[in-house]
Amino acid sequence: MNAVVDFGRRWCGPLSVAALAAAPLAARGAQVRPADLEMPRYAHILVIIAENKSFAQIIGPGTRAPNINRLSREYGYASEFYAEVHPSEGNYVAMLGGDTFGIHDDDAFYCKPGERDPYCPNSAQAGYKDHTVTARSLMDQLQDKGLSWKAYMQSLPAPGSLAVRWPARDRPVTGLPAELYAVKHNGFLNFQRIQQDPERAARLVDFEQLYRDLAAGQLPNYAHIVPNQCDDMHGCEPGPSTPENCRDSNSVGLIERGDRVIADLVQRIMDSAVWSAPEHTAIVITFDENDQDERHAAHQGCCGFRAESAANFGGGHIPTIVITNHGPRKLVDATRYNHYSLLRTTEAAFGIGEYLRHAGDERAGVVTMTALFAVSR
Repeated sequence: MNAVVDFGRRWCGPLSVAALAAAPLAARGAQVRPADLEMPRYAHILVIIAENKSFAQIIGPGTRAPNINRLSREYGYASEFYAEVHPSEGNYVAMLGGDTFGIHDDDAFYCKPGERDPYCPNSAQAGYKDHTVTARSLMDQLQDKGLSWKAYMQSLPAPGSLAVRWPARDRPVTGLPAELYAVKHNGFLNFQRIQQDPERAARLVDFEQLYRDLAAGQLPNYAHIVPNQCDDMHGCEPGPSTPENCRDSNSVGLIERGDRVIADLVQRIMDSAVWSAPEHTAIVITFDENDQDERHAAHQGCCGFRAESAANFGGGHIPTIVITNHGPRKLVDATRYNHYSLLRTTEAAFGIGEYLRHAGDERAGVVTMTALFAVSR
């Protein structure tokens, strides 16, 4: 299904999005869809990633995320957006490389088949894949294009840190929950060039650097923003230093807390110089996968997913909101998208003439999210 509902102003490309939505289905045909409209050029795309919540838990009346709902109503959201796999790690890798590369567990980025390591518990399983990826990534594309990027990881212990968990359980930090930072949510370190290049690894920084960059108006072209496990709706295991609204069993508390954190991040970006500039800037709020309770639903993926594939069977229906400084308002896009679609959109918005792996898989239905990134004429 490809459908756009525009409840606000008219946003135009070669074909008006509103006119497209109003046209009879038979008149639209297979050749006319939002993904075919012209993608404008963007100066900044900032992706905020939350954890493990389904579309139904976040979007709609009666949910516990009023700020995210307000942003979705004021700007726009994809009502049929899906992740690639369960659990987390493969989705973070897919966002950056256009593939899960066979990863379908949360083992550490350095794990290989047969690896004997506490952070590689699944390495003896048949079909286990090397978790270090040698393929090209979005970071390669951006640098080839002369564009800047950073990964802002809340509670990262140091720039470019290779920590798997921090604070580690066997090395607690007074007053902090264990494992606030988890490398399974840092897909950058799965790519060999990040692991081996100190200059690239130094672009993995914490939120204090994010706040400094915002204050200075020096955001990179592409920013990947990942809150810690208390603030991204994931949660930590109970412990003496784990707040009640960070406990992994407290879904309501986690949603309310994460909603506030994400709203604060969005407001900080909107208060920065890049938001008021004439260049186009977009904030994307998305999730890695849906909730544990929904992982056995009949439909878990879109756009080339295969139910029989261990690493591409779908990660569930998730919220994805697109907020632009010069683009659509009050837009609901019911086109089927996934993280490959978001990668493809980022590539197109930056004028990159290459779609990585499944980001270029048009035959499977992977298309650009053009309607949500369109700008007024």
